[in-house]
Amino acid sequence: MRILVTGANGQLGNEMQMLAKENPQHLYYFTDVQELDICNKEAVWSYISEKQIDVIVNCAAYTAVDKAEDDRELAHKLNSVAPGILARAAQANNAAMIQVSTDYVFDGTAHTPYTEECKPCPDSIYGSTKLEGEQEVMDHCEKAVVIRTAWLYSIYGNNFVKTMIRLGKERDGLGVVFDQIGTPTYANDLARAIYTIINKGIVRGIYHFSNEGVCSWYDFTVAIHRLAGITSCKVRPLHTAEYPAKANRPAYSVLDKTKIKTTFGIEIPHWEESLERCIGKMKNDE
Repeated sequence: MRILVTGANGQLGNEMQMLAKENPQHLYYFTDVQELDICNKEAVWSYISEKQIDVIVNCAAYTAVDKAEDDRELAHKLNSVAPGILARAAQANNAAMIQVSTDYVFDGTAHTPYTEECKPCPDSIYGSTKLEGEQEVMDHCEKAVVIRTAWLYSIYGNNFVKTMIRLGKERDGLGVVFDQIGTPTYANDLARAIYTIINKGIVRGIYHFSNEGVCSWYDFTVAIHRLAGITSCKVRPLHTAEYPAKANRPAYSVLDKTKIKTTFGIEIPHWEESLERCIGKMKNDE
């Protein structure tokens, strides 16, 4: 198959590139804004038609959650309009599309894991624009898969794991919120799941994917420091109210992954196991 991966320079896009070597049966087109502006309808339609793309994996997004509160226009353009352009182009060329979405489509007031049947109720501009993007893709592409994920990190790009390691080495103390509960996701695991879906065949629908298990950002940081061998930094728990941010975060955003596991036979590692793998790779790259 001929696969287009947009947002190829991001965390997930880079993992998709690395895992392409394990999936040599496909022909790949990895693009970022320099190669293909996904907000440009004419460019997208001609690219997908000329390259005869079979599957689009949209890893591109506006992910600066706080900045989105002020930069609504760009967030809407990248998270809502662009997926709609890609979905319509996919449909016109009989291609499939995989759209990556977020736990922020929920407001976080639940107390049990969110299933795909739960009604979305975003509480931020980022969440609202990502939900609009989901709807655009599902409305305009018959062979569409939406994957909601959460707390994404990787050896690539800027992310929470890298920030906590850097701050842990620089400081003797660190405050991290303990009253926001969710599950970290290693982008490498998500990329593997995407390849499984492509290789087994698209089954239209919305799916949830994160690593297994549950933790707070505080618990996550403690595990990051332990696995990175950082012992000189005391991590203390903070309430969300003590760490003001422009955008609201879901207090509870654990995703139920039963559907993706049963539909595609995907086995998902526990978040600590995946974190250990990721930090191990970081150490090897030093």
